[in-house]
Amino acid sequence: MSMRLYDTSRSAVVPFEPGDTVSIYVCGVTPYDATHLGHAFTYLCFDVLIRRLEDLGHEVKMVRNITDVDDSILAKAKEIDVDYMELGLSETAQFRDDIKALDLRPAVAEPTVTGSINEIVSLISQLAEKGHTYTVDGTTFFDVTTFSDFGQISGYDEPTMISFANERGANTEDERLRNPLDFILWQKSEEGEPSWDSPFGPGRPGWHIECSAMAMSELGPTIDLHGGGDDLIFPHHECETAQSVTANNSPFARHWMHVGMVAYEGEKMSKSLGNLVFVRDLRTGHDPRAIRLALLSNHYRAGFEWFDSDIDKGEAMLERMIEAASCPSGPDSETLLTQVREAIDDDLNLPKACEIIDDFAVKMIEGSGNDSDAKTALTKAAELLGVDLNSV
Repeated sequence: MSMRLYDTSRSAVVPFEPGDTVSIYVCGVTPYDATHLGHAFTYLCFDVLIRRLEDLGHEVKMVRNITDVDDSILAKAKEIDVDYMELGLSETAQFRDDIKALDLRPAVAEPTVTGSINEIVSLISQLAEKGHTYTVDGTTFFDVTTFSDFGQISGYDEPTMISFANERGANTEDERLRNPLDFILWQKSEEGEPSWDSPFGPGRPGWHIECSAMAMSELGPTIDLHGGGDDLIFPHHECETAQSVTANNSPFARHWMHVGMVAYEGEKMSKSLGNLVFVRDLRTGHDPRAIRLALLSNHYRAGFEWFDSDIDKGEAMLERMIEAASCPSGPDSETLLTQVREAIDDDLNLPKACEIIDDFAVKMIEGSGNDSDAKTALTKAAELLGVDLNSV
Protein backbone atom coordinates (compact mmCIF):
# COMPACT_ATOMS: atom_id res chain seq x y z
CA MET A 1 0.00 0.00 0.00
CA SER A 2 1.48 3.33 -1.02
CA MET A 3 1.17 6.42 1.16
CA ARG A 4 -1.73 8.66 0.20
CA LEU A 5 -2.08 12.24 1.42
CA TYR A 6 -4.54 15.04 0.75
CA ASP A 7 -3.01 17.65 -1.53
CA THR A 8 -4.58 21.07 -1.00
CA SER A 9 -3.76 22.28 -4.51
CA ARG A 10 -5.49 19.26 -6.09
CA SER A 11 -8.33 19.04 -3.54
CA ALA A 12 -7.91 15.28 -3.40
CA VAL A 13 -6.18 12.45 -1.56
CA VAL A 14 -3.41 11.37 -3.92
CA PRO A 15 -0.37 9.07 -3.78
CA PHE A 16 2.67 10.60 -2.13
CA GLU A 17 5.62 8.84 -3.70
CA PRO A 18 8.82 10.85 -3.25
CA GLY A 19 12.32 9.67 -4.06
CA ASP A 20 14.85 8.25 -1.62
CA THR A 21 15.44 11.71 -0.13
CA VAL A 22 12.35 13.71 0.81
CA SER A 23 12.50 17.50 1.13
CA ILE A 24 9.91 19.03 3.45
CA TYR A 25 9.43 22.66 4.42
CA VAL A 26 7.12 23.40 7.36
CA CYS A 27 6.31 27.02 8.16
CA GLY A 28 7.59 27.70 11.65
CA VAL A 29 6.69 30.02 14.48
CA THR A 30 6.85 33.77 14.87
CA PRO A 31 8.39 33.84 18.34
CA TYR A 32 6.41 36.53 20.12
CA ASP A 33 4.62 34.14 22.47
CA ALA A 34 4.92 30.58 23.78
CA THR A 35 4.11 27.37 21.90
CA HIS A 36 0.37 26.69 22.03
CA LEU A 37 -1.60 23.58 21.14
CA GLY A 38 -2.25 24.77 17.60
CA HIS A 39 1.50 24.86 16.98
CA ALA A 40 2.01 21.52 18.71
CA PHE A 41 -0.75 19.77 16.75
CA THR A 42 0.63 20.99 13.43
CA TYR A 43 4.22 19.97 14.14
CA LEU A 44 3.23 16.62 15.67
CA CYS A 45 1.28 15.68 12.54
CA PHE A 46 4.28 16.43 10.36
CA ASP A 47 6.46 14.57 12.86
CA VAL A 48 4.49 11.34 12.45
CA LEU A 49 4.65 11.75 8.67
CA ILE A 50 8.44 12.08 8.91
CA ARG A 51 8.71 9.04 11.19
CA ARG A 52 6.69 6.94 8.76
CA LEU A 53 8.78 8.11 5.79
CA GLU A 54 11.91 7.13 7.71
CA ASP A 55 10.24 3.81 8.55
CA LEU A 56 9.80 3.30 4.80
CA GLY A 57 13.52 3.86 4.29
CA HIS A 58 13.54 7.48 3.12
CA GLU A 59 16.01 10.11 4.23
CA VAL A 60 13.96 13.14 5.24
CA LYS A 61 15.32 16.67 5.09
CA MET A 62 12.83 18.84 6.94
CA VAL A 63 13.38 22.57 7.26
CA ARG A 64 11.34 24.67 9.70
CA ASN A 65 11.94 28.41 9.81
CA ILE A 66 11.86 30.96 12.60
CA THR A 67 10.20 34.28 11.62
CA ASP A 68 12.15 36.48 14.01
CA VAL A 69 11.17 39.81 12.47
CA ASP A 70 7.54 40.44 11.56
CA ASP A 71 4.72 42.89 12.26
CA SER A 72 3.46 40.81 15.18
CA ILE A 73 6.80 40.36 16.92
CA LEU A 74 7.64 44.06 16.51
CA ALA A 75 4.27 45.04 17.97
CA LYS A 76 4.68 42.69 20.95
CA ALA A 77 8.24 43.90 21.61
CA LYS A 78 7.03 47.50 21.61
CA GLU A 79 4.12 46.63 23.89
CA ILE A 80 6.35 45.05 26.56
CA ASP A 81 9.24 47.45 25.92
CA VAL A 82 11.96 44.96 24.98
CA ASP A 83 14.19 44.64 21.95
CA TYR A 84 12.54 42.50 19.28
CA MET A 85 15.65 40.30 19.02
CA GLU A 86 15.63 39.70 22.77
CA LEU A 87 11.97 38.71 22.61
CA GLY A 88 12.58 36.45 19.63
CA LEU A 89 15.51 34.66 21.21
CA SER A 90 13.62 34.11 24.46
CA GLU A 91 10.49 32.70 22.83
CA THR A 92 12.51 30.64 20.34
CA ALA A 93 14.30 29.02 23.28
CA GLN A 94 10.91 28.21 24.85
CA PHE A 95 9.68 26.76 21.55
CA ARG A 96 12.72 24.54 21.22
CA ASP A 97 12.34 23.37 24.80
CA ASP A 98 8.68 22.47 24.14
CA ILE A 99 9.31 20.55 20.92
CA LYS A 100 12.24 18.73 22.50
CA ALA A 101 9.95 17.63 25.34
CA LEU A 102 7.40 16.45 22.77
CA ASP A 103 10.22 14.47 21.08
CA LEU A 104 9.84 15.93 17.59
CA ARG A 105 12.26 14.75 14.94
CA PRO A 106 14.85 17.51 14.49
CA ALA A 107 14.90 19.84 11.52
CA VAL A 108 17.99 19.68 9.32
CA ALA A 109 17.97 23.48 9.31
CA GLU A 110 16.08 26.18 11.19
CA PRO A 111 16.79 29.41 9.28
CA THR A 112 15.79 32.80 10.62
CA VAL A 113 14.59 35.82 8.70
CA THR A 114 17.27 38.07 10.19
CA GLY A 115 19.90 35.56 9.08
CA SER A 116 18.46 35.36 5.55
CA ILE A 117 18.28 39.01 4.49
CA ASN A 118 20.83 38.59 1.67
CA GLU A 119 18.85 35.67 0.21
CA ILE A 120 15.60 37.63 0.50
CA VAL A 121 17.04 40.71 -1.22
CA SER A 122 18.50 38.53 -3.98
CA LEU A 123 15.13 36.86 -4.60
CA ILE A 124 13.29 40.18 -4.80
CA SER A 125 15.94 41.43 -7.22
CA GLN A 126 15.30 38.41 -9.47
CA LEU A 127 11.58 39.16 -9.44
CA ALA A 128 12.23 42.82 -10.23
CA GLU A 129 14.48 41.95 -13.17
CA LYS A 130 11.74 39.73 -14.59
CA GLY A 131 9.12 42.48 -14.34
CA HIS A 132 6.99 41.07 -11.50
CA THR A 133 7.38 43.99 -9.05
CA TYR A 134 6.77 47.69 -8.63
CA THR A 135 7.84 50.12 -5.93
CA VAL A 136 5.78 52.93 -4.43
CA ASP A 137 6.98 55.20 -1.60
CA GLY A 138 9.77 52.82 -0.59
CA THR A 139 7.59 49.68 -0.57
CA THR A 140 8.01 47.01 -3.25
CA PHE A 141 4.99 44.94 -4.25
CA PHE A 142 4.47 41.75 -6.27
CA ASP A 143 2.11 42.27 -9.21
CA VAL A 144 -0.21 39.21 -9.15
CA THR A 145 -1.38 39.83 -12.70
CA THR A 146 2.07 38.67 -13.85
CA PHE A 147 1.34 35.16 -12.51
CA SER A 148 -1.60 33.60 -14.31
CA ASP A 149 -2.01 30.75 -11.81
CA PHE A 150 -2.54 32.98 -8.78
CA GLY A 151 -5.24 31.28 -6.68
CA GLN A 152 -4.34 27.77 -7.80
CA ILE A 153 -3.26 26.48 -4.37
CA SER A 154 -6.31 27.68 -2.45
CA GLY A 155 -8.89 27.44 -5.22
CA TYR A 156 -10.56 30.55 -3.77
CA ASP A 157 -12.35 33.12 -5.90
CA GLU A 158 -11.21 36.75 -5.76
CA PRO A 159 -13.76 37.98 -3.17
CA THR A 160 -12.74 35.15 -0.83
CA MET A 161 -9.05 35.89 -1.32
CA ILE A 162 -9.63 39.58 -0.62
CA SER A 163 -11.54 38.74 2.54
CA PHE A 164 -8.82 36.41 3.84
CA ALA A 165 -6.06 38.84 2.88
CA ASN A 166 -7.64 41.61 4.96
CA GLU A 167 -8.32 39.24 7.85
CA ARG A 168 -4.72 38.02 7.88
CA GLY A 169 -2.68 41.19 7.86
CA ALA A 170 -2.98 42.75 4.40
CA ASN A 171 -4.79 45.92 3.33
CA THR A 172 -6.37 45.35 -0.08
CA GLU A 173 -7.58 48.97 -0.15
CA ASP A 174 -4.06 50.40 0.04
CA GLU A 175 -4.04 53.19 -2.57
CA ARG A 176 -0.52 52.23 -3.64
CA LEU A 177 -1.72 48.87 -5.01
CA ARG A 178 -2.24 48.30 -8.71
CA ASN A 179 -4.42 45.29 -7.86
CA PRO A 180 -6.10 44.56 -4.51
CA LEU A 181 -4.30 41.22 -4.10
CA ASP A 182 -0.79 42.51 -4.81
CA PHE A 183 1.39 41.84 -1.78
CA ILE A 184 4.42 43.36 -0.08
CA LEU A 185 7.89 42.02 -0.85
CA TRP A 186 9.90 44.77 0.85
CA GLN A 187 8.53 47.54 3.05
CA LYS A 188 9.84 50.81 4.33
CA SER A 189 10.52 50.50 8.05
CA GLU A 190 8.66 52.71 10.46
CA GLU A 191 10.57 54.78 13.00
CA GLY A 192 12.17 52.52 15.60
CA GLU A 193 11.79 49.38 13.47
CA PRO A 194 14.78 47.34 12.21
CA SER A 195 15.98 48.27 8.74
CA TRP A 196 18.37 46.83 6.17
CA ASP A 197 19.82 48.39 3.04
CA SER A 198 18.59 47.07 -0.29
CA PRO A 199 18.38 48.09 -3.97
CA PHE A 200 14.73 49.01 -3.26
CA GLY A 201 15.61 51.32 -0.39
CA PRO A 202 16.13 50.78 3.33
CA GLY A 203 13.50 48.62 5.01
CA ARG A 204 12.57 45.09 5.97
CA PRO A 205 11.07 42.03 4.24
CA GLY A 206 7.40 41.33 3.71
CA TRP A 207 5.97 38.16 5.24
CA HIS A 208 5.67 35.87 2.22
CA ILE A 209 9.04 36.46 0.56
CA GLU A 210 10.82 35.28 3.70
CA CYS A 211 9.72 31.65 3.47
CA SER A 212 10.37 31.42 -0.28
CA ALA A 213 13.93 32.61 0.20
CA MET A 214 14.62 30.36 3.17
CA ALA A 215 13.02 27.28 1.57
CA MET A 216 14.90 27.67 -1.70
CA SER A 217 18.17 28.43 0.06
CA GLU A 218 17.98 25.26 2.16
CA LEU A 219 16.15 22.82 -0.14
CA GLY A 220 16.41 24.13 -3.70
CA PRO A 221 13.80 25.53 -6.10
CA THR A 222 11.34 22.60 -5.84
CA ILE A 223 10.26 20.95 -2.58
CA ASP A 224 8.61 17.54 -2.28
CA LEU A 225 6.15 18.68 0.38
CA HIS A 226 5.33 22.09 1.84
CA GLY A 227 2.86 22.79 4.59
CA GLY A 228 1.71 24.27 7.85
CA GLY A 229 -1.59 25.22 9.44
CA ASP A 230 -4.54 25.64 7.08
CA ASP A 231 -4.73 29.34 7.95
CA LEU A 232 -1.58 29.69 5.82
CA ILE A 233 -3.21 28.45 2.61
CA PHE A 234 -4.11 32.03 1.78
CA PRO A 235 -2.45 34.43 1.55
CA HIS A 236 0.87 33.00 2.70
CA HIS A 237 1.27 29.85 0.63
CA GLU A 238 -0.51 31.29 -2.40
CA CYS A 239 1.89 34.23 -2.43
CA GLU A 240 4.91 32.00 -1.77
CA THR A 241 4.00 29.97 -4.82
CA ALA A 242 3.56 33.00 -7.07
CA GLN A 243 6.92 34.54 -6.28
CA SER A 244 8.83 31.22 -6.22
CA VAL A 245 7.50 29.90 -9.53
CA THR A 246 8.05 33.20 -11.33
CA ALA A 247 11.59 33.48 -9.96
CA ASN A 248 12.64 29.94 -10.90
CA ASN A 249 10.36 28.99 -13.81
CA SER A 250 9.79 25.66 -12.03
CA PRO A 251 7.23 24.21 -9.58
CA PHE A 252 7.69 25.32 -5.98
CA ALA A 253 6.12 22.35 -4.13
CA ARG A 254 5.00 19.00 -5.49
CA HIS A 255 2.55 18.47 -2.64
CA TRP A 256 0.77 20.83 -0.22
CA MET A 257 -0.24 19.53 3.23
CA HIS A 258 -2.25 21.63 5.70
CA VAL A 259 -3.30 20.92 9.28
CA GLY A 260 -6.63 22.05 10.74
CA MET A 261 -7.00 24.63 13.48
CA VAL A 262 -7.48 23.87 17.18
CA ALA A 263 -10.32 25.61 19.02
CA TYR A 264 -10.82 25.73 22.78
CA GLU A 265 -14.13 24.61 24.29
CA GLY A 266 -16.33 26.17 21.62
CA GLU A 267 -14.25 29.22 20.74
CA LYS A 268 -11.44 29.98 18.33
CA MET A 269 -8.14 29.71 20.18
CA SER A 270 -6.45 33.10 19.92
CA LYS A 271 -4.30 35.55 21.79
CA SER A 272 -7.00 38.24 21.59
CA LEU A 273 -9.50 36.00 23.39
CA GLY A 274 -6.93 35.01 26.01
CA ASN A 275 -7.75 31.31 25.67
CA LEU A 276 -4.49 29.92 24.31
CA VAL A 277 -3.46 26.61 25.86
CA PHE A 278 0.32 26.57 26.12
CA VAL A 279 2.44 23.44 25.91
CA ARG A 280 4.69 24.68 28.72
CA ASP A 281 1.69 24.83 31.06
CA LEU A 282 0.46 21.34 30.15
CA ARG A 283 3.97 19.99 30.65
CA THR A 284 4.02 21.08 34.28
CA GLY A 285 1.44 18.47 35.25
CA HIS A 286 1.39 15.95 32.43
CA ASP A 287 3.69 13.56 30.61
CA PRO A 288 4.58 15.00 27.16
CA ARG A 289 3.77 11.59 25.67
CA ALA A 290 0.20 12.01 26.93
CA ILE A 291 0.02 15.42 25.22
CA ARG A 292 1.10 13.69 22.03
CA LEU A 293 -1.57 11.00 22.28
CA ALA A 294 -4.31 13.46 23.21
CA LEU A 295 -3.55 15.59 20.16
CA LEU A 296 -2.91 12.75 17.72
CA SER A 297 -6.31 11.26 18.54
CA ASN A 298 -7.69 13.91 16.14
CA HIS A 299 -7.48 13.82 12.35
CA TYR A 300 -4.97 16.32 11.03
CA ARG A 301 -7.27 17.86 8.41
CA ALA A 302 -10.46 18.12 10.42
CA GLY A 303 -9.58 20.67 13.06
CA PHE A 304 -11.03 20.08 16.51
CA GLU A 305 -11.99 21.57 19.85
CA TRP A 306 -9.68 21.02 22.79
CA PHE A 307 -11.30 20.45 26.17
CA ASP A 308 -9.38 20.42 29.44
CA SER A 309 -10.44 16.80 29.96
CA ASP A 310 -8.70 15.73 26.72
CA ILE A 311 -5.35 15.52 28.43
CA ASP A 312 -6.81 13.03 30.91
CA LYS A 313 -7.75 10.80 27.97
CA GLY A 314 -4.19 11.05 26.71
CA GLU A 315 -2.84 10.16 30.15
CA ALA A 316 -5.17 7.15 30.41
CA MET A 317 -4.12 5.89 26.96
CA LEU A 318 -0.45 6.29 27.85
CA GLU A 319 -0.92 4.42 31.14
CA ARG A 320 -2.55 1.52 29.30
CA MET A 321 0.29 1.35 26.81
CA ILE A 322 2.94 1.44 29.55
CA GLU A 323 1.12 -1.23 31.58
CA ALA A 324 0.73 -3.42 28.48
CA ALA A 325 4.43 -3.06 27.69
CA SER A 326 5.20 -4.72 31.03
CA CYS A 327 3.10 -7.79 30.18
CA PRO A 328 5.08 -10.91 29.18
CA SER A 329 2.74 -11.80 26.31
CA GLY A 330 -0.37 -10.74 24.46
CA PRO A 331 -2.59 -11.39 21.43
CA ASP A 332 -1.26 -12.33 18.02
CA SER A 333 0.95 -9.39 17.05
CA GLU A 334 1.79 -10.40 13.49
CA THR A 335 -0.45 -7.79 11.86
CA LEU A 336 -0.26 -4.96 14.44
CA LEU A 337 2.50 -2.97 12.75
CA THR A 338 0.93 -3.52 9.34
CA GLN A 339 -2.42 -2.17 10.56
CA VAL A 340 -0.81 0.89 12.14
CA ARG A 341 1.28 1.59 9.06
CA GLU A 342 -1.76 1.25 6.81
CA ALA A 343 -3.68 3.73 8.99
CA ILE A 344 -0.84 6.27 8.78
CA ASP A 345 -0.50 5.73 5.04
CA ASP A 346 -4.23 6.37 4.62
CA ASP A 347 -3.99 10.18 4.68
CA LEU A 348 -2.43 10.16 8.15
CA ASN A 349 -5.40 8.52 9.87
CA LEU A 350 -3.78 8.98 13.25
CA PRO A 351 -7.00 8.55 15.30
CA LYS A 352 -7.32 5.07 13.80
CA ALA A 353 -3.65 4.32 14.49
CA CYS A 354 -4.11 5.38 18.13
CA GLU A 355 -7.24 3.25 18.42
CA ILE A 356 -5.53 0.16 16.99
CA ILE A 357 -2.62 0.47 19.42
CA ASP A 358 -4.88 1.22 22.39
CA ASP A 359 -7.14 -1.75 21.64
CA PHE A 360 -4.10 -4.01 21.42
CA ALA A 361 -2.79 -2.67 24.74
CA VAL A 362 -6.14 -3.35 26.44
CA LYS A 363 -6.10 -6.96 25.22
CA MET A 364 -2.58 -7.41 26.56
CA ILE A 365 -3.63 -6.09 29.97
CA GLU A 366 -6.63 -8.42 29.97
CA GLY A 367 -4.29 -11.37 29.42
CA SER A 368 -5.52 -12.21 25.94
CA GLY A 369 -3.21 -14.50 23.95
CA ASN A 370 0.26 -15.89 24.57
CA ASP A 371 2.34 -14.20 21.85
CA SER A 372 5.71 -13.39 23.43
CA ASP A 373 6.44 -10.88 20.64
CA ALA A 374 3.44 -8.73 21.57
CA LYS A 375 5.48 -6.35 23.73
CA THR A 376 8.02 -5.72 20.95
CA ALA A 377 5.27 -5.13 18.40
CA LEU A 378 3.43 -2.74 20.73
CA THR A 379 6.62 -0.77 21.42
CA LYS A 380 7.44 -0.45 17.71
CA ALA A 381 3.87 0.59 16.87
CA ALA A 382 3.95 3.28 19.56
CA GLU A 383 7.28 4.53 18.21
CA LEU A 384 5.61 5.23 14.86
CA LEU A 385 3.48 7.78 16.74
CA GLY A 386 6.55 9.13 18.53
CA VAL A 387 5.67 7.54 21.87
CA ASP A 388 8.64 5.88 23.57
CA LEU A 389 7.30 3.29 25.99
CA ASN A 390 10.79 2.56 27.31
CA SER A 391 11.38 6.05 28.70
CA VAL A 392 10.57 6.86 32.31
